[in-house]
Amino acid sequence: MNPLNFVARSVSRAEDLLKRHPRRLTAAVVTALLGTAVTAFGVAPMAPDAADLPRRLVTESVTPADLSEQLEALELHELELYRTDLTRSSDTADSLLRRLGVDDPEAAAFLRTDVTARRLLEGRAGKMVQVQTENGRLAELVARSPAADASQFNTHFTRLTVGRDAAGLHAKAEQMPLQAEVRLGSGTILSSLFAAADESRIPDSVTVQMAELFSADIDFRRELRRGDTFSVLYEALTADGEPITWNQAAGRVLAAQFVNGGKSFDAVWFQEPGSKGGYFGLDGRSKQRFFLASPMAFSRVTSGFAMRLHPIHKTWRAHLGVDYGAPTGTPVRSVGDGVVDFAGVQNGYGNVVVVQHPGNRQTLYAHLSRINVRKGQRVSQSDTVGLVGATGWATGPHLHFEFKVGGKQVDPMTIARSSEAVTISAGARARFTETAAAARAQLTAAPAVASARIE
Repeated sequence: MNPLNFVARSVSRAEDLLKRHPRRLTAAVVTALLGTAVTAFGVAPMAPDAADLPRRLVTESVTPADLSEQLEALELHELELYRTDLTRSSDTADSLLRRLGVDDPEAAAFLRTDVTARRLLEGRAGKMVQVQTENGRLAELVARSPAADASQFNTHFTRLTVGRDAAGLHAKAEQMPLQAEVRLGSGTILSSLFAAADESRIPDSVTVQMAELFSADIDFRRELRRGDTFSVLYEALTADGEPITWNQAAGRVLAAQFVNGGKSFDAVWFQEPGSKGGYFGLDGRSKQRFFLASPMAFSRVTSGFAMRLHPIHKTWRAHLGVDYGAPTGTPVRSVGDGVVDFAGVQNGYGNVVVVQHPGNRQTLYAHLSRINVRKGQRVSQSDTVGLVGATGWATGPHLHFEFKVGGKQVDPMTIARSSEAVTISAGARARFTETAAAARAQLTAAPAVASARIE
């Protein structure tokens, strides 16, 4: 029989069989492959030990290309590097360029002498500077800073550009509009909240808002734990796509999540038609309580509600309040709505303000450098009642704060956590549910987005 005819007939039969029994043949092939794998597993150990196989050393000389040829190849592909930094009050043209990796005496002289270019080192520090270099020489420098007109502080920025062309170096300054962007950020607590936020390039203003949002849920002075995590969705003002560093009042937190000691807390911004907006948990309960957890924006606490060694009398006494270390002149706010019951001087308290709240509750703010209210005046939550000082029996500038219920001092954090909160109305519940679901999805994605940016 002709071998070619036999092969052709065999192939034809196989094709016909495959058409009539595709599943059966597939199973057979898989079984055969698995059997082969098992056989291979059993045979492999019978192979000779690699250590017993003969070995041979092969040596071959390699001649590198001539150094001049390598340099010529590099010249064909000029390196373009970008670096960024913030100006410092101690900067000179030479020190700034050196820190940015620019070795260009001509550019340094231009920054010192050109009327427009020398604005870079004039005025306040903190200008955002980006440089592009070509083999160490300055190709372009762009500096972004607050608008020259104070009335445009929240809407525009100044862009100073120093460029190089065939005619040499030139500079121009222009006012450009800020852009609003929604950004995601996340972090892990290793030492402090601000350190983690800085590592994630989250603005301080956003960090403070986040701490305020969860102040009634988390005692940041005693309950923050290494390994706690947070995610935040926030509005940011940007200059040419770069988050600005000088406007700490800009940017609202839209949603946030904080995991403290394994327990998760959430907040989302929501506004019902016909009412002012506010923050709510994903369950619809308002984060806005009748009493704030602190009379100051997120601050360092120096002495809590407990026994302590009195700094002046040197005896152990119950400290029936909370001390907040802060610079003289820092604003002090009322933690809730009420009426000023006392505003004046009281022995060791120095300048002090006492506010009477509904429900036989009272708050006291002591050692103030300035009193901003008068007796009988009605105040609202977050209104400034005075400024931090060191009057009375104080060893340094700080605020002493007390919360009393029925004339007895209690822990302010306990009151903040138990104070009443409102909920979303039935009519707005459906729209809130959609908003909360979208916020949850974005916050869940925040760690992955932040990781991708870092990489």
